[in-house]
Amino acid sequence: MSLTKRQEGILFAIIEEYAEVATPVGSVTLAKLFNVSSATIRSEMARLEDSGYIAQPHTSAGRVPTDAGYRYYVNALSERPEEIEAFNKLHGDTHDEKPLERSKRVLEVRIGSQARADFAIRGAVDSLVELTGNLGLATIGDQLYLSGMSRLFTQPEFLDTHRVQAVAELLDNLEPWLREAAPGQPLNIFIGKENPIGKTSQVSLIISRFRSPYSDRSYIGVLGPTRQNYAKVMSLVRRAGSMLEDTLAIN
Repeated sequence: MSLTKRQEGILFAIIEEYAEVATPVGSVTLAKLFNVSSATIRSEMARLEDSGYIAQPHTSAGRVPTDAGYRYYVNALSERPEEIEAFNKLHGDTHDEKPLERSKRVLEVRIGSQARADFAIRGAVDSLVELTGNLGLATIGDQLYLSGMSRLFTQPEFLDTHRVQAVAELLDNLEPWLREAAPGQPLNIFIGKENPIGKTSQVSLIISRFRSPYSDRSYIGVLGPTRQNYAKVMSLVRRAGSMLEDTLAIN
């Protein structure tokens, strides 16, 4: 189903609000945002729910995004970044470029200050943990470096032990999967059930491929709940990969 501009805007607003508050988003909040009646919002939400982009976790509750809704949003971010930024500004998103640019400078300093390739990669991963609150990861030779496990599991989604077990299964098998599958895009995003392993963990894996002294297909990225600020995280992971490739360039 193709979405109208209003339906798309409501979907994006639900995704961004849910990322901030971690509770289902109701029609009253959205009605104020779009300056229409709650009945109009409920009607549009019903269409989005029928199309599989949002779900109602409890009776009389608000709505939360589904994997399909996140995929729609991430594709839009990748294909139409200027349009999404314009939408955010129009609807009162307080995000601006200054914090993101400061975060990128943190990455630059952390990576550029290291003389050894493995230290630079570890520093980049540790910075991503601090800047995103997710678990950070990177391949260093045949090893998978992980950082920020405790940060990841403080997220409210992981009060469910079944999700924690699914994340553990994913991490146990991630390094050999990366080596065998070798995802080919500069930025690769696997949302929820799209993950090759741990499909019930409800996490998103966002990884950037880069060339390093260890391999032409080294990877750095983060793993976090599907509920996250994709615009920020995608930008930082992409930047970390490109800075590492430039810093560790093989002549």
